[in-house]
Amino acid sequence: MTARGNERKAIYRAERDRKHFLELLLLWCERFRLRLHAYVLMDNHYHFLLQTTEANLSQAMQWLNVSYTVWFNRRYQRAGHLLQGRFKAVMVEPDTWALSLSRYIHLNPVRVQRLGLDKAAQRGRRQGLGEPTSPEVIQARLELLRDYRWSSYRAFAGYEKPPTWLDSESVLALGGGRGKERCRFYRRDCEEALKENEPECPWEAVVGRLVLGSQEFLDGLLKNPAGVDMDREVKARLAPRPTFAHVVRAVEEIKNECWAAFRDRRGDWGRDLALYLGRELGALSLAQLAREVGDGNRMTVSVALRRFRQRLNQDKPLRKRVAKATEGLTSTVMFNGYI
Repeated sequence: MTARGNERKAIYRAERDRKHFLELLLLWCERFRLRLHAYVLMDNHYHFLLQTTEANLSQAMQWLNVSYTVWFNRRYQRAGHLLQGRFKAVMVEPDTWALSLSRYIHLNPVRVQRLGLDKAAQRGRRQGLGEPTSPEVIQARLELLRDYRWSSYRAFAGYEKPPTWLDSESVLALGGGRGKERCRFYRRDCEEALKENEPECPWEAVVGRLVLGSQEFLDGLLKNPAGVDMDREVKARLAPRPTFAHVVRAVEEIKNECWAAFRDRRGDWGRDLALYLGRELGALSLAQLAREVGDGNRMTVSVALRRFRQRLNQDKPLRKRVAKATEGLTSTVMFNGYI
């Protein structure tokens, strides 16, 4: 899971900011009974490999992000949002993907342009472009990875003792070996990936922006979402997609107005809400949404969605309407026999 700074701005300005964030993690794990397996703090975002023991992920993330934002705003005498919208999370099949995902998290600091591991450089190599990587660049990658203080890599690699709130052993055990041997295996795998220029990116295997795992794992969740320990919002995303007709009815109920009355009304939040829900919950393409609202221009829909997302960051009543519509859509889909 990940959360990013508002407008991609830095959420840590100094070493003290990162230290305070890590101090919060101890309270966070204890308060919400979480098992944090891996993490990395970058300048404008963070990544976690996290296991919940209760269906309280949204509540836990709200506490962490609000607690840090309040502290950060006081420290720098600022006001307003620090983090961009809601956190993003995918469900992970532990035995299949936890090890790979932890490596992806730990290699984040090294995926930079100056070391030739940014997205553009990797895309160029896949197309047969670019020069061979020099030994000096490889050595710089390894040094940055080994010395980076703001991730759990040093604990995984055996360079330092893990903090009490970090459960690294559960993931290390998946790589084989015993005791210190596990750290050595893990360190070898991460460093070999840097030498080969192609650190794996597990996000390419994510299904439906929600699940990282085998088809059997996904099928099990789809068959019994009610029996899985997860947040209500995640269960809603596991349910079959609502149609745009379902979306329209949910928005009509909130506005207490028929779709035809506000569909073509310039700047109406109801129309933009329908587009947003159709995109987020219905997974409709821009072209499909354009047809549904009687506008063949995908760019118009794209602009409307971007405007609506920006407004969500600042409009608390609008966020409540989105939550109400989402809950209504989930109930409607279930009632009509979709799950």
